[in-house]
Amino acid sequence: MRDTVLSKAIIGSDTFLKKAALVLGGSLFIALAAQVSVPFYPVPLTMQTLAILIVGLTFGSRLGALTLIAYLAEGAMGLPVFANGGSAPALIGPTAGFLFGFVGVAYLAGLAVEKGLARGVVTTALAGIVISALLYIPGVAWPMAVAEMFGATGKWVGSSADVIWTYWVSPFLLGDAVKAVIAAMVVWGGWKALEARKG
Repeated sequence: MRDTVLSKAIIGSDTFLKKAALVLGGSLFIALAAQVSVPFYPVPLTMQTLAILIVGLTFGSRLGALTLIAYLAEGAMGLPVFANGGSAPALIGPTAGFLFGFVGVAYLAGLAVEKGLARGVVTTALAGIVISALLYIPGVAWPMAVAEMFGATGKWVGSSADVIWTYWVSPFLLGDAVKAVIAAMVVWGGWKALEARKG
């Protein structure tokens, strides 16, 4: 039976060293993608979600989520891995809900692959779009209510639904859909390249 997860199909048996290398490489890939940014306030438009979808779709649920946990840990340690070279302060800043939500994005993308919901380009793109939309739940819950409960301060804390929609959601919806399609094409291309090599 064919492996459902691309990384496993490529590297074979999962050893600790192989998994560690994937986690490190995946977190570096996401950190680099986060620096490709179009400045928006309060949420920058980056290639970060594209990289996270690719990691989840190619690593699977558990390894994908672990990669994002490692990525957040790198930022918490002060490494400039978040958008615009951000680090630990971003974990309590306006984008914190999105940052923590990234773990769920990678997990759900991997789970969609493992459960057979993301097989071809179309189903993988659709899964990516739905999962990207789910990211808005923690992303907007943080500035609307959760940040205030944790004692965060800033003009973005307690933002209204209108402000959230105008500045945090609507400018990014089309970009998220396009990134989901690109991620699907990258993963599909990876499978095709692997099949051609084996064939």
